[in-house]
Amino acid sequence: MSISSKSTLKVRYSETDQMGVVHHSNYAKYLEIARIDWISQLGFSYKSMEDDGVMLPVFTLAFKFKKSAFFDDVLTVKTILKKIPTFRIQFEYQIYNQKEELLTTASTDLVFVDAKTRKPMLCPQPILDKISELF
Repeated sequence: MSISSKSTLKVRYSETDQMGVVHHSNYAKYLEIARIDWISQLGFSYKSMEDDGVMLPVFTLAFKFKKSAFFDDVLTVKTILKKIPTFRIQFEYQIYNQKEELLTTASTDLVFVDAKTRKPMLCPQPILDKISELF
């Protein structure tokens, strides 16, 4: 079982190179947009989490590019949580274009960090309770 969400975004001209192809550096931004959306769809606010002293820095980030995305494409980013988080939370992603062609797969590991001590911490209990309920 997994918990997933879908987010859509439109490729802006500034995200492309001279050939109209999305520059690879933008994909990290797309994942961040989708991750924040995933947390929101779960019923939580990323801003509130940070206001409560919880940070989520990226620990690892990996991509596999299969096809290019282009200016004006409408992308769907599927964000998938595969297991219940502990000190870190792991996501897999699938990015599709408007033709439903799989363009990119990706994965991230993020670590829950206490904003004051800058040390790893366990996933906040309210988030863990909601995730456990859905798993």
